[in-house]
Amino acid sequence: MKNIIYITIMAVASGLTLLSLKSVNLDRGKTPLIARDSVASVKAFQKVYTVLMSPRCMNCHPSGDIPLQGDDSHFHTMSPQRGVEGKGITAMKCANCHQPANTPGVHTPPGNPNWHLPPADMKMIFQGRTPRQLAQQLIDPKKNGHKDLKKLIEHADDGLVVGGWNPGEGRKLPPLSHAEFKKAWLTWLNTGAYAPSK
Repeated sequence: MKNIIYITIMAVASGLTLLSLKSVNLDRGKTPLIARDSVASVKAFQKVYTVLMSPRCMNCHPSGDIPLQGDDSHFHTMSPQRGVEGKGITAMKCANCHQPANTPGVHTPPGNPNWHLPPADMKMIFQGRTPRQLAQQLIDPKKNGHKDLKKLIEHADDGLVVGGWNPGEGRKLPPLSHAEFKKAWLTWLNTGAYAPSK
């Protein structure tokens, strides 16, 4: 099955401009995969946004090259740098402290086999983004790690994403369960991936 993702700008009756994805199936005129519903899509993204702006997500998607930490999202006390691949520089590699699993104890380094920031050429910044800005960034393959609709859908189950709900002792969980987040994420994408007006 071949699908092409198009970015479409639509003006709605209220005068708001919404950005959406349109998936066109190129296999012999079959029905497109997405049922467009701007109201449901925007409503779902508002839920997604609350998770993405929580410390469990935003701390690894900072506006600069130093990760954030803690429930208050302060600069990482060790001041590690992103590096080209997002895994740190010189002796300050993320994996030096962030092991494959959480270190036992309160506020000790959380772990994951693939712990890293996004790479320098695709920073995927969440910090400071409005809902509209973040939605537009997430669906733009030039800004989201070259992910098409299928890869965005799969990303909800990525090990680092799921790890946000296992952050180690003493850390606040995202505002939704992973199941609730995934449902909202899929609803947002499958109803057109509309961006809120602001």
